[in-house]
Amino acid sequence: MQVGDCEGGLLKAQDTAVELYQLAALMLGNESEALNLVESTVAQVDVDPCAEEEAAVDAARHHLIEAAVARMKQIDPQAFVAPAPADGPVVSCIEEEDLSAAGISSSQMAELIGGAGRGDLRVWLEKLPLAQRAVFVQRAVLGWDNGTTAACLDTGTGAKPAWSAQQVSGMFRQALCSLANSLVHSEAHKATV
Repeated sequence: MQVGDCEGGLLKAQDTAVELYQLAALMLGNESEALNLVESTVAQVDVDPCAEEEAAVDAARHHLIEAAVARMKQIDPQAFVAPAPADGPVVSCIEEEDLSAAGISSSQMAELIGGAGRGDLRVWLEKLPLAQRAVFVQRAVLGWDNGTTAACLDTGTGAKPAWSAQQVSGMFRQALCSLANSLVHSEAHKATV
């Protein structure tokens, strides 16, 4: 990342670095590895802080996520093998692939991502299979669609056969079911304490 003299460029670069660190920590679950990944991303992505902010930040996000997926694949090379396409309808605890279908409000998700629930979210993410974690972060945290997420998985892993949007959708619904279940148990535990 280049640091220019334009108005607010340094602040934009700092905000982007913080966001990238938070994403890397969610993906990798290890703060020191997250920091190393952000440093690597900032060094490798040529972003002009004076350029249109969203395009520059989006390029850095994609690079970071692809690099995180590649590191996660090094930990477990089989974790990112694309699941076999389903022959029939996919059975899941939810029909839709949005947060509200899983009983999770947008305010709950915001609290988990950026508020007091961040630690709980990271603990829950660490229990997920690596591919589910990567899909969840891309879909729920970044708001990317199934096709974009599949492309990032393919780029990060070099997966053959490639991931499809349908496979990402199924994996995201599994993660949403897991999160909804975890939240229900957490609320029940809080009620008994």
